[in-house]
Amino acid sequence: MSGTARYPEVDLLRGIAIVMMIIFHTLFDLAFFRIMPIDVSDGFWRYFAYATASLFLLVVGVSLAISHARAVSNLHGPALVKKFLLRGAGIFCCGLLVTVATWWYLKEGFVIFGILHLIGVAVMLSPLFFRFRTWNAAIGIVFIALGWILAPIPGPMGLLVFGIHPLTFQSVDYTPVFPWMGLVLIGMAAGEFAYPGGERQWALPELPARTIGPLTFLGRHSLVIYLVHQPVILLVLYLMTGAPVI
Repeated sequence: MSGTARYPEVDLLRGIAIVMMIIFHTLFDLAFFRIMPIDVSDGFWRYFAYATASLFLLVVGVSLAISHARAVSNLHGPALVKKFLLRGAGIFCCGLLVTVATWWYLKEGFVIFGILHLIGVAVMLSPLFFRFRTWNAAIGIVFIALGWILAPIPGPMGLLVFGIHPLTFQSVDYTPVFPWMGLVLIGMAAGEFAYPGGERQWALPELPARTIGPLTFLGRHSLVIYLVHQPVILLVLYLMTGAPVI
């Protein structure tokens, strides 16, 4: 496979995560606007949300490892770092759009540091971790452990990014560096292992295009879909139920 070609299995996993996200956010909106009595804050759906975010972040890590392995053939030093700084900053700015939109729409519980903010920060920080290759799995486990340790500790809003926050803090999407960046690092280790040099070293069974095509399409356009899916869900719910969601 050429150095710029996409791997369908990576887009497939990302597309699966997109579908899981749309399912969960649809159920969340049904519960939030009291259209249906669904408990998404506990039990199965809570762990479904964790699984969705985890899959997203693992695939981010795998993609970072592949992208870095391919970039080093053309870029070095500051130019290589700049590539990931700019990419991460762009994603973080998309997260800021989510912040503004949810503040305007929700007021209380709006997104201050959600999954797009976390992905943006992770991409910007990734040049610090590429050198550790598969050892990033161990570093990621440390990040996750720190998240468990820090979670019950109250603190000022200034430490929100790290997983420490006031007891009164609430948000519909909160994805702090500890523990969640740990999954990106584990994904980077997996990408380094499975795609050394940015190339797949193992055979992949032929996947039927009709079956995986829609999912790989979603995977290729995941950022755009993330930004527009909630307004679309709300519009559909309004048209179907007449509930005051918009």
